Parts: sequence; C-alpha cells; structure tokens
Amino acid sequence: MAMTLEQAQRVGYTCLKALLRFAFMVANNLVAIPSYVLYLIMLQPLRVLDSKSFWYIEGVLFKWLLAMVASWGWWAGYTVVEWGDDVKAVSEDEAMVLVNHQATGDVCTLMMCLQDKGTVVRQMMWLMDHIFKYTNFGIVSLIHGDFFIRQGRAHRDQQLVLLKEHLEKYYRSRNRKWIVLFPEGGFLRKRRETSQAFAKKNNLPFLKHVTLPRLGATQVILKTLVAPQENGTPAGRDAVIK
Repeated sequence: MAMTLEQAQRVGYTCLKALLRFAFMVANNLVAIPSYVLYLIMLQPLRVLDSKSFWYIEGVLFKWLLAMVASWGWWAGYTVVEWGDDVKAVSEDEAMVLVNHQATGDVCTLMMCLQDKGTVVRQMMWLMDHIFKYTNFGIVSLIHGDFFIRQGRAHRDQQLVLLKEHLEKYYRSRNRKWIVLFPEGGFLRKRRETSQAFAKKNNLPFLKHVTLPRLGATQVILKTLVAPQENGTPAGRDAVIK
C-alpha cells in the first residue's frame, strides 16, 4: 500500500527529531565530558591543598553532567511521577539504594528523579558493570570514584574483596552518602530465567517482574560501612539506660 503524503511527512518529521536528538546527545558528550575532565585537571593543586573543597566542586560538576543525561529523556517527552515517601528527607543521610533494573533507561530515570534531592547526586557512589568503564561516561565515573564490578562466578570472590577495599579508600575520604546498587546484577530479561531456576531449586518465590537479589555486594557494603549492632546498640559499647 502506497504511503500518503501526510504519512510521509509524519515519518520524515519523526526521523528528523530522532536525528536532532542523537546530534544533541553527541554534542553534549563531546563538550561536557572533556570540560569536566579538564576542569578537574586544572584543579589538581586544590586537591592537594584542600581535598574537601576539591571533591565538593567535583560533585557539583558531576551533578551537572547527570542533569545533562536526564535532559535527554525530558527532551524526548518522558516525565517521572514519584509515588510514596519523599526521600529528600534522608538526602543528607548515608543510604544504600537498591534499584530494580529493567533496562538501560532505568539509569536516566533515576538521574531525573534525584536531581532535586539536595546533595544526593553529587555525593553518591554507583556500582555498575565493568563494561561501562569503556563507554563515553566511563572516565567520569572513574574520576568520581564509582565502582565497576565484573560479573560471573569466576570473579565473584575477588570482586567482593576489591569492593571492600574501594569503599574503605573512597567512601569516607570523598564524603559519599548514597550508594546506588542494582541487586539483580543485570537486566531483568537476562537474569529472569536463572533467577526462576534458583527459586525453584531452593523453594523461594517464583518472580516474573523482578529477580531474586544477589546479596554479595549488599553484605560487603553493610559490613564495611555500618558499625556492628547488638540490640540496636553499637557493639562493644555499654547501653545507655534512661
């Protein structure tokens, strides 16, 4: 069936919008990421003299970069509706955020959600697959102090040791607050079958829309950053009775 003039115009307009969006994303990356890197190179003397101020400035630049990524979704017409308690109330507290990972768009969505949550974006640490180290945003995450984790049973024990060392080295020294973790270890479509087989074998809930979380990284984070508790009191201390 032949395409009408109106349909052809609509297709042409859609293709033009897609091309403009792609060009905008490329231009963003070509300008913003090198600028971020060059500014921080210029500020290296400040890092030696006043490390706290250096990482504060780096956090501001990092937040701007994530706002840039979030703008891609906004420009495409996507909006985010938040439901439930406002997490801004704990934006200054230390927290581990467990994010259900459905697709790549989850990251952009999360960036959009967190932009107005105070200092969260500039003070958070991401845990992501090591493959992202080799993407356009990899250099930014390396400088910011995010952790790249290798997947697979062969690397599991070593990666947990490296994660512990990374947290001890960078989390406190760079004044990080939130840690963003995707507990499924990957996209839902890639993990669902394995998760369901594991659930069946171990008599666990059979899940269709999420996968069973992997606990290795979560346990390392909690053991490394949270003081041991005994009945709500830090271990090794006497309870205060009033």
